[in-house]
Amino acid sequence: MKKKSILNTVLFIINSVGATILLLSYLLPYISPKTFPSLTILGLFVPFLIAFNLVFVIYWLIKFHKNLFVSSFVLLIGWFVSPPLFKLTKKDIILSKDLKVMSYNVRMFNLYKWIEDVTTEQKIYEFINNESPDIICLQEFYNSDLLDIKLPHKYIKTSTESNKFGLAIYSKFPIINSGSLDFELSSNNSIFIDVLKNNDTIRIYNVHLESLKINPNKENFGEKNSERLLKRLSKGFEKQTYQTERLLQHEYSWKGKQIICGDFNNTAYSWVYKKLSKNKKDAFLTCGLGLGKTFRYIYPLRIDFILTDQKATINQFKTYNEIKLSDHFPIMSRLHW
Repeated sequence: MKKKSILNTVLFIINSVGATILLLSYLLPYISPKTFPSLTILGLFVPFLIAFNLVFVIYWLIKFHKNLFVSSFVLLIGWFVSPPLFKLTKKDIILSKDLKVMSYNVRMFNLYKWIEDVTTEQKIYEFINNESPDIICLQEFYNSDLLDIKLPHKYIKTSTESNKFGLAIYSKFPIINSGSLDFELSSNNSIFIDVLKNNDTIRIYNVHLESLKINPNKENFGEKNSERLLKRLSKGFEKQTYQTERLLQHEYSWKGKQIICGDFNNTAYSWVYKKLSKNKKDAFLTCGLGLGKTFRYIYPLRIDFILTDQKATINQFKTYNEIKLSDHFPIMSRLHW
């Protein structure tokens, strides 16, 4: 009995620490990374923290132990104040008037051969053309000589005139306006186009916020030590804050139909997401099913998003988890006004 008591005490301490950290993470969307940039890192671990606390709820439940109320209480709070980690319901309606919008971080079409398959680039084009989106936003775009995306209109913005890396938006509909936000001191950026669909003008933003340059296959995620890693991540989150403010300032003057797509390099439990999704609909939360994982990592990270204005009707959302041609999974949504 004494051994069991000691074990339960140790587990309860571990449980309490995990529950406290998860509880603290609920504050992250309300704290600008400029204030506490290091604290923002917690947002990347919220999916893990939720799973961690769920394991303890199950453990204490099996033991019929009163300690189950600790994690249960914290998870219950999260149910009301945070975006859900898992969606149990799915909306799947297909209408001919739908606008099919895809977002995909293509990791430069495998330019540096991180996938050994030399036909990866062609497979990405084949996938996109087979799915036939009306609009596709591409991050980590490379202006390859082999480009074969069968949409008639496009806007491509590379980091410099001589550089082939950047962002691209391809469209089935005519582009009547386009532009770039040109983030300062960053290789990341956001661009936009206005397309004319019938008599409607729709603005589409393609967003790629500051990359955190995390390499999960290397010690300390590719940094020499954990201290330098923390410093680098903190700087990345600070840059994301300024970039988000720049985007919000730009979109403020636009009062029409609007879509924001892209790789936020941050989760739905972040200040960045809360600001960008304010007064908007998240296609995954409206129509998605499951975990919504968009980044290939050991636990589910949803860092790619499709957001719309409140007047849009979202009929479908899909994450293509079977398409492993990049370190991100493509996502697509059907919507109309």
